[in-house]
Amino acid sequence: MTVVDIAAETLARAFAEGQQIAPFSQGDAGFDLAAGYAVQSALTARRVADGARVIGVKVGFTNTQIWAQFGIDAPIHGPVFDTTLAAETVDIGAFMEPLIEPEIVLKLRATPSAEMDDAALLGCVEAIAPGFEIVHSAYPGWRFAAPDSVAAGAMHGALVLGQWVPVDAGWQDALTRFTVTLSCDGAVQDRGEAANLLGSGPVAVLRHLIGLDSCAPLPAGSLVSTGTVTRALPVQKGQTWRAAFEGLPVAPVSVRLT
Repeated sequence: MTVVDIAAETLARAFAEGQQIAPFSQGDAGFDLAAGYAVQSALTARRVADGARVIGVKVGFTNTQIWAQFGIDAPIHGPVFDTTLAAETVDIGAFMEPLIEPEIVLKLRATPSAEMDDAALLGCVEAIAPGFEIVHSAYPGWRFAAPDSVAAGAMHGALVLGQWVPVDAGWQDALTRFTVTLSCDGAVQDRGEAANLLGSGPVAVLRHLIGLDSCAPLPAGSLVSTGTVTRALPVQKGQTWRAAFEGLPVAPVSVRLT
């Protein structure tokens, strides 16, 4: 097997057994983003061979307010699978050091391209849903370099979707100004705003994503999870989390963790 295949197998075993591993960059100073995406591709191929289907992309570390916390200075991305979609409840028993992130999720009606202006990019979006991403770390203490996170599928665990709402051109300004209140068991845990997402909200995240050589063209129907609007916070079984988005015509989204 190649070095990439060995790394993908190591990660697949870590996820299957719930056992964390040392970051690849710790033992290989040359483990860069290109290597990380190569490992991610091999790991994705294994999951697809096991029956999963890629249905979209999660963009991670788009919230510039948390870069210092994780030692990251740019967003990353990874696949979302039909097997990682959820609604209302998520079993976190197999996740390692799970965190919750309130997000805006886009559903595309057409393939966006880098030369489009913001209005045209929004025209490629069919609907928007509030959601949560549950992320988890294959590496102890959430300590890693960006290529390690990329290799591990951008830390994606589950994507919880709220209700889809059709989008039109009238959403453009609101998507740069909304706020979110994140609560656990009725107690407010954090608040965030659209500007946390690369300075101006979900459309800026979409623009960043489609401008990357590492991102293949996104077909109609793809989901794009645009990153946490608040801090990513640790979770426990038995909790119920709720995100209420103000300034957008979307219903609050809730999830119970089991």
